Amino acid sequence: MTTPANSQGRILVVDDQAANLRVVSALLTRHGYEVALASSGDEALALCGEADFDLMLLDVMMPSMDGFEVMAVLREAHTRIPVIFVTAAHDRDLLLRAFDAGVVDYVTKPFLPEELLARVNAHIGLKLTVDRLERVAREREELVSLVAHDLKNPLTSALFASELLLEDKCKPERVPRYLRIIHESATDALGYIHQYLETRHQARKGNGDARASVSATLHWLLQRYEVQLEATGMDVELHLPPRDALVAIDERVLCQVAENLVTNAIKYAPGAPLILSARMGAPGYWQIVVSDRGPGIPPAQQRDLFKPFTRLTEEEDGISSGLGLSLARQIVAEAGGQLWYESRRRGGARFIIELPEAQAAAACETPDPEATAAVARD
Repeated sequence: MTTPANSQGRILVVDDQAANLRVVSALLTRHGYEVALASSGDEALALCGEADFDLMLLDVMMPSMDGFEVMAVLREAHTRIPVIFVTAAHDRDLLLRAFDAGVVDYVTKPFLPEELLARVNAHIGLKLTVDRLERVAREREELVSLVAHDLKNPLTSALFASELLLEDKCKPERVPRYLRIIHESATDALGYIHQYLETRHQARKGNGDARASVSATLHWLLQRYEVQLEATGMDVELHLPPRDALVAIDERVLCQVAENLVTNAIKYAPGAPLILSARMGAPGYWQIVVSDRGPGIPPAQQRDLFKPFTRLTEEEDGISSGLGLSLARQIVAEAGGQLWYESRRRGGARFIIELPEAQAAAACETPDPEATAAVARD
């Protein structure tokens, strides 16, 4: 396969005549296309199974498998590569049959180089335009899914706190705490909207200046989810590192990833003890560990744990996207780290976030120590 430095598209040329392959290949390569050659229908189908092409120039009359047979296999396999028939025939019925078979155009032999190039340019342009439109549609769909997923956690916290405020038995001394949770959750939700709709993934992928405090992240988790943890009867142990560790990821993004693990523990292990801890990982890395004593995850389901749109159980609220752990692992990987699951001895689940250490100070805002102490006492 010939690959120009600035390829304008990938074309598969199929002809049983070596001389025709050489002429067409030289013409297309000279005009910036990446060209693959096949001397039979079987070879062409094998190449289509190994690589994606933007266009196929297919000879009609070939021994063993002709162009119509190749088209039938491509159609059965739902292959979307556009095909131009190259044929010496001028029979009208045969050309109509070719369009019925799914070809997008035809060129008759002997062809003029200018005519072949004009047809190739037109159909390559159409194919690449369709590909771009489909890519934009996929990116928009993914963006909607990301925004919906990441808004769910802060909005759930705000809804939970507001429902407690509406209860007749709500203690007056707890009102400021619930109002604080609502305010912070709403602020986070607006921050996520800004992150996705205005900065377009830059905060997720990070940069050389992105840093977050491991200790502050753990404090933030404890403070943000104190009400839900209390309501589900989950006792929490907080184990901070001997020194504050900074990891190379945006502070908001780290909080997003870590809260997915805490909300999963609340959902799947209510009433079980929860441990939020930090420790050194591989050399130059720090780990955040979320451990519970719930039922854990059966071995048969663990292999699907980080696959997108996979749910281990049906959601009662019916609005889970099944994206949480998949997105969390992707985000951590983009920051140069890892996220994985371990089963705990004597039952329970353990999720570990491992991220590279950063050198300069920047962090999630550390909650007031007195407020954190009050949370521990409640």
